Amino acid sequence: MSNLLYLVHRLPYPPNKGDKVRSYHLLKHLASRHRVFLGTFIDDPVDEAYVDKLRPYCADLHIARLSPRSARLRSLSGLLGNEALTLPYYRNGGLQRWVDRTLREHRIDAAVIFSSAMAQYVRAVPQLPTLVDFVDVDSAKWTQYAPEHRWPLSWLYRREGRRLLAFEREVAARAQHSFFVTDNEAELFLGSAPESRARVSAMCNGVDAEYFSPEHALASPYAAGEIPLVFTGAMDYWPNIDAVSWFAGEIFPLLRARRPGLRFYIVGRSPTPAVSALAGDDVHVTGSVDDVRPYLQHAALVVAPLRLARGIQNKVLEAMAMGQAVVASQQCAGAVDAVPGWDFLTAGSVDDYVHEIESLLADPERAATIGLAARAQVVARYSWAAHLAGIDCFLDAPALDAAR
Repeated sequence: MSNLLYLVHRLPYPPNKGDKVRSYHLLKHLASRHRVFLGTFIDDPVDEAYVDKLRPYCADLHIARLSPRSARLRSLSGLLGNEALTLPYYRNGGLQRWVDRTLREHRIDAAVIFSSAMAQYVRAVPQLPTLVDFVDVDSAKWTQYAPEHRWPLSWLYRREGRRLLAFEREVAARAQHSFFVTDNEAELFLGSAPESRARVSAMCNGVDAEYFSPEHALASPYAAGEIPLVFTGAMDYWPNIDAVSWFAGEIFPLLRARRPGLRFYIVGRSPTPAVSALAGDDVHVTGSVDDVRPYLQHAALVVAPLRLARGIQNKVLEAMAMGQAVVASQQCAGAVDAVPGWDFLTAGSVDDYVHEIESLLADPERAATIGLAARAQVVARYSWAAHLAGIDCFLDAPALDAAR
């Protein structure tokens, strides 16, 4: 059993959005084998209620409070310091002092970093064996956002992409090993950081197939007679905002013209004003919900029309685990180990989505068959325990001794 410093950019509970699902299951996995010292942020006051849920997993726990508005202002200091704005956004003196004290007072065998920005807290201790879960290539996200925005945001996003990539390369070069959520994501990073090829690999996402199971008898949240199409996800995340805005504006009206009973449900925390403005008689924006499973279980179909997608989308895996037929973008589908046309359907253009969704609505038996195949694929391929075991060999005693 080792003493591990685990640094996460957002409280890893509740597991109700993609990064928190992964960071929570990684915490559980690490805590089952090691003593974990967790340092993290709360950026949503709602999460304060869940702090005690994490204490049983931790030998010690430090939480820094982060106001997104103040952090955005603070991040602008990166323009003066010629660094990625992400770094001052997540810079906190109290957390740094706790990290320094933890390293000084306890024999910390290794640090596990979740999200590249948290690596700045151990930058001054290069002798500490460090494992980094980048998850996605965040620098590529910023670069990808740039063409979708006007100047000066386009300039700012391109700059962030360049500066953050430089930091990611520095982090990976110093780490014992780094992980990404898929092989494709790892290769994307290595295309810009070939010097780290020997120390980078994929550690795939999983899904709790017992929790996300169609066997649970959950009450329907929908009105009688509705035909609900559902999208789930954190609704303050730009790719999700873009996805639902595009679907609600371009695709859904064409579908509803054919089927007046259709309703589009946008289910997820923290909807931005742009998302809330989509709400109407036929589009429902729920905000945070206690349990996303009833919305998935009783949906006619689940849609994931993300045009800007990186890595495996938990929303897709969870819907598949619930035995739902999913119509996803090609960007989402490419990261999932499943067979398009059998385990889920893919679409690209507006016409593609209309055709694929209409074909499933017209043939419920086919939709049910796809849902059964999706469930079977998730159970067979996406166990959290199996995927997270990939980190264990780097935390055994011989590996840590060799890294010191």
